[in-house]
Amino acid sequence: MSTPDELERQFTLLTAAARYDALRTRDVLAAPADEDDPALTPPDPGAEPLTRGEALELLALGEVIARKAGYGRQLSVRSARRAGASWSQIGAALGTSEQAAWEAHNRWIDEQAGERDGHWGWDENDLAAARVLAGTPEGEDTK
Repeated sequence: MSTPDELERQFTLLTAAARYDALRTRDVLAAPADEDDPALTPPDPGAEPLTRGEALELLALGEVIARKAGYGRQLSVRSARRAGASWSQIGAALGTSEQAAWEAHNRWIDEQAGERDGHWGWDENDLAAARVLAGTPEGEDTK
């Protein structure tokens, strides 16, 4: 069985999304007829249904995509801060409050410390620089 941790090392966001899309499309096309409505038939009766392993891989790939997109989101937040965006603006772009956006970003900064998944994270200087860039949401003027 494929786990998100195993697949996360094998796939980039792009390749995980492509594999997910291929499996999801096949799953939809081979959907079984609705037992309550025999008039409903699969969109492609010749499509091969997913195996148990593929269905579990589809679930794990969804988690991998969410993880990689979440990491990319925080890199984008950092870029927005570098470009002078306020936490209010970042929160609006994420569809959340400035406080929630700031808290999520600071949790992400904390997660970058030390060793994780066999890779070294940020050192104290990196963490300090990231915290300075993050600042605080209170009292910021929108730009």
